Amino acid sequence: MNKHIISTTLAPAPVGPYQQAVRTGNLVFTAGQIPLDPLTNTLVTGSIEDQTRCVLENLKAILEAAGTSLDRVVKTTVFLRDMNDFQAMNTVYSRYFRTDIAPARSTVQVARLPRDVAVEIEAVAEV
Repeated sequence: MNKHIISTTLAPAPVGPYQQAVRTGNLVFTAGQIPLDPLTNTLVTGSIEDQTRCVLENLKAILEAAGTSLDRVVKTTVFLRDMNDFQAMNTVYSRYFRTDIAPARSTVQVARLPRDVAVEIEAVAEV
């Protein structure tokens, strides 16, 4: 397997033994992103909309560093702390993914997310 590590300062640095993203063949797999401001390394708190926007901006930066874009995402997984936040998250999410080419998606409620954030999203994209 030929793996290429993707790294950018425009998204939060990994806080453990993982990469922001890995490219293999024509696919890029991102790590789950939480609402961390990459410039200050502080959590974006507040509404689910604010947190979702930050997460998607981080994913966008990572994908662009890998030579791809949100338009080339084929699959996302959304992890929510509370499924009652689904509609608000989805409203922001829909601003980043055009309906006609939106990726496949799974959304699950989880018991807990890193640093007790409200949302985490990971993506798989074509290059």
